[in-house]
Formats: sequence, structure tokens, C-alpha cells
Amino acid sequence: MKKTFALLLAAVMMLAMLTACGGDKPADNAGSSQPNQTETTTPPAEVPDAPEGGGTIGVCIYQFTDAFMTTYRNALQEILEGKGYEVSVVDGANDQAKQNEQINTFITQGVDALIINPVMTSAADQIIATVKAAGIPTVLINREPAPEQMAVYDKLVYVGCDARQSGTMQGELILDTPNKGDINGDGKISYIMVQGDPENVDAQYRTEFSVKALKDAGMEVEELNLTRGDWMRERGQEIVANDLAQFGDQIEVVFCNNDDMAIGALQSIQAAGRKVNEDIYLVGVDALDAALNEVSNGNMTGTVLNDAVGQATAAVEQMEALLGGATFSSGNQSVYVDYVKVTPDNVGDFMK
Repeated sequence: MKKTFALLLAAVMMLAMLTACGGDKPADNAGSSQPNQTETTTPPAEVPDAPEGGGTIGVCIYQFTDAFMTTYRNALQEILEGKGYEVSVVDGANDQAKQNEQINTFITQGVDALIINPVMTSAADQIIATVKAAGIPTVLINREPAPEQMAVYDKLVYVGCDARQSGTMQGELILDTPNKGDINGDGKISYIMVQGDPENVDAQYRTEFSVKALKDAGMEVEELNLTRGDWMRERGQEIVANDLAQFGDQIEVVFCNNDDMAIGALQSIQAAGRKVNEDIYLVGVDALDAALNEVSNGNMTGTVLNDAVGQATAAVEQMEALLGGATFSSGNQSVYVDYVKVTPDNVGDFMK
């Protein structure tokens, strides 16, 4: 009897010990081994936490010498490293073949996510096919592919600005002048256009919508010349010098697709003895520090803030959403950050 009681007591004690050992175990999470069961087809309202211990991120920039993208990549690196990610940023040197190799190298290294500023939007199909085949969550920035190109991969999102808005704002800066851009009073606005890379959708939309804003306001326009400047200051200077020599006082407005070309244009305008905001108007896009200084000093009519820090912040947010398991459906893969008009009246708000 005592032996039986001892056996029963031992069994009860063993059961109690087993129960105690399991008491701190969390409830079973059936979904924890199936991360793809829950999908989000719209940008999430709340960004999930970064993976524990950060992760490795590859960042591909089309060209380090681009002034705007320098600000953008520096902001990206600062934000990512501040969140504990291991970051590698590479220069495509405006060479799509080189960038393709860099993307493949990052994939071989096993990065957790990619942020890519394509050299050429025409190469988007190849880039997207590559990252899709590798299953790498990817954020495209600054140069937007067509929606149908994006739609083939649901772990892909674009972060940027709507370039049509920036073009419209450039036109509005001219319409806000006392004579609405018609300096000589002949009933039409005669302009030259210094375009970025015409293959780039931003250059296309800024070119189109800056002039469209004038036309929509009932203004007659005359295009004296349109020349490709490839976003470069020296090209802006060269193009405007040539146009001033050819068209002289006929030029009332100089549209530049970015500020770097506008700064170059300003150098030629001043060398020709012309005075911005008196006998010629000059507008750019990006709100680079150099351009803000010129707007403040009255040497540029205005510029349009292309919010590099805001876009970098949004790019990291969407990257973390992808790392957290979010996916994006066709037609809902672009996240835009608004542009802002910068004039002599508000330029102080944007200067450091």
C-alpha cells in the first residue's frame, strides 16, 4: 500500500513539474512559420518594426555626381544606419550595364532589400525581372517605371514625386510675376527649355506641364529652343549662352528641369548682362542650397522643392513595410511626396 501511494505521489509530482516547465511558454502561433499568409495590397497605415538586429540593404544610385541625388543618398544612408541597418551604397556612374552588375552582386551577397535609383527607366523591365527572380523586396526611387512594368512583382514599390506637379508649379511661378512672363508686352511668352534627360519621365513631365500651366491660364507661348542638358550645370551654362547669343532679348523665360542646370543658366544670363526678374525670368526644380541662395538674392525667379529627405524617409518606410511582409497590387505601387513652390517670399523657410 505504501509502495502504491509512493508511486502515485511520484506521478503527481512529475505532472506538476511538467506543468511548471510549460507555464512560461507563449501560446502557439500557427502563422509564425507561414509569413506569406497575411498580405497587404495597399501601403500599410503603420510601418512594421524593422527586422530584429537590422539587416543588410543595398542602395544603387544612378550617378553620385548628381547634386540632388547626393542629398538624397546621404539622407537614405543616415536614416538606414540610424535604424541599425548595414548599408552599402554604390555609384552606377550613369551606366546601366554597370548598375545591372551591382544589382546582381547585391543579390549574390544575400541583401535583405534593395533601394534602386535606375540609370534608365527603359531598363526597368530587366531590373524588375531580376529582383523578382531573386525574391528581393525592392523600392525604386526617383525614376518611375510605367504601372504595367511595376505590376509584375508584388514586393516592389516606387517612391518619388509626381513630376507633373513640379512642372505645373514652374509655370505658376512665371504666372505669379507682375507681367505673367510677358516682359516685352507683345502678348506672348517667349521661352527656352533646358531639359534633363528626355528619356526620364521627370524631364518629360516638367517640360510638358510647365508650358501647359501657361497655356491653361490663357497665355500664348512661343518656344524658341529646347535642348537636352542631362541635368548638368555646365550644360545649362553652355545651352543658355548659345541661346542668348542666337535669340537675345527675345528670351523672356528660361525653364530648367533642375536647379543645377538653372545655376549654369544664371552664369550665362549674368555674363550676357541680363538681369533676372527685370528683363528675364529663370526657374528650376529641386531647391538645392545654391538655388535657394539665388532665389533669396533675387537672381532666380523661383524653384520647386523636390523633398529629398521626405522621399528618403518614405522610401525607408516602404522598404520596412516590404520586409514586414507587405505586398502591393497593380495600380497601387507608387507613393508620392508633394513638391512645394519656393519664392522670394518663403525661401527663408527652406534655407539652413
